[in-house]
Amino acid sequence: MQLTKKGHSCVRLEKDGRVLVIDPGGFSEPDAAVGAEAVLVTHEHPDHFAEDRLRAALEADPEARIWTLRSVADQLSAAFPGRVTTVGHGDTFRAAGFDVEVHGELHAVIHPDIPRVTNVGYFVDGSVFHPGDALTVPGRPVETLMLPVHAPWNKIAEVIEYVREVAPRQALDIHDGLLRDQARPVYDRMLGPDGPGVAGARHGRLAPGESLAL
Repeated sequence: MQLTKKGHSCVRLEKDGRVLVIDPGGFSEPDAAVGAEAVLVTHEHPDHFAEDRLRAALEADPEARIWTLRSVADQLSAAFPGRVTTVGHGDTFRAAGFDVEVHGELHAVIHPDIPRVTNVGYFVDGSVFHPGDALTVPGRPVETLMLPVHAPWNKIAEVIEYVREVAPRQALDIHDGLLRDQARPVYDRMLGPDGPGVAGARHGRLAPGESLAL
């Protein structure tokens, strides 16, 4: 499997010539999902869900499909009849040749006064876990954790404890679109071997467009 980091929280997975993309939102490239046979969306916030990115993918491939939770599916089903599947916690499905498990139900708390939206994470091929905007623990071994490092709803202490609890082989940054370049070495240090410690997980960061073989 090859993993390519796209802008912000968007990830592209390729295997056997087939492509699956997660969260092509407004902070990712306009063509982030083009060429994908399957697109997964974790929740409705615009940095994860951008209809124009999805429309570009579905218009490029008449066979392309979307899997997402109900709050997003309700906004898309009329525009893409028969091509949007609603999923929720505990569901399993196969998309573009990948086996996918759905974990989680709610977005992390931004502030007690702000209602929580629904959010699901996707565990792909028993290897890569993308939690969306939540610190969901899938309850099984994770090889590669897509790690939301910077958001209005988290702080570095929570990020470190999340990696410790999931205990993946490696953690790769996502949700980093608001980080200035000066801040990235700070996060690298805190999550790396010279930081507080993240249960032996290797921390990494890919630039948009950079790929890694898993």
